[in-house]
Amino acid sequence: MTTVSGDFELTIEELRAVAAYVAESAQEVLPVFEAASPDDPRPRAAIDAAWEFVNGARRTQLQRVTSMDAHRAAKEAPTEAARLAARAAGDAASAAYLHPIAKSHQVSHILRAAASAARIGELNAGDDPDVGNKLIEQARQRGTPTLTDVLSRYPMAPTGRDRVAQLMSSLDASLRTTTGDAPR
Repeated sequence: MTTVSGDFELTIEELRAVAAYVAESAQEVLPVFEAASPDDPRPRAAIDAAWEFVNGARRTQLQRVTSMDAHRAAKEAPTEAARLAARAAGDAASAAYLHPIAKSHQVSHILRAAASAARIGELNAGDDPDVGNKLIEQARQRGTPTLTDVLSRYPMAPTGRDRVAQLMSSLDASLRTTTGDAPR
């Protein structure tokens, strides 16, 4: 069992579980990006790279490069929803390289894709926050024991002013409550 060390350890199996969670969220909203930018394959390539890792391939430059490419696609996306979808795809590929350092910004690498998917749902429903809250609850329900165990090693997600940050903080708190882990 390979481990990555820092402030704590993460096993490759734990990284695969985190990457699977992030990739599921990104996969759900990929059609939003592809509808807005049908000729840009970068977010799909990032999700494919994430799934390769999840399904047993070694971490390689493929995940790093496709993550960066998807984040570049996000900067070029024509709508907020498309931007969020591309960024979620980049997050999926980069999850293979989650750092085991006790910094709150690391939590965004675990939860931002799900929060972005919830925000996309809100936007598609006329900016309805109830839709986002429902999607956050669904994302909480998808959280596995391994995911919540990894999450508990990090401080709480940073609070922010934008809606994605708010949704991410809500998801973080609900996942930690589910496991009985007290906020740090």
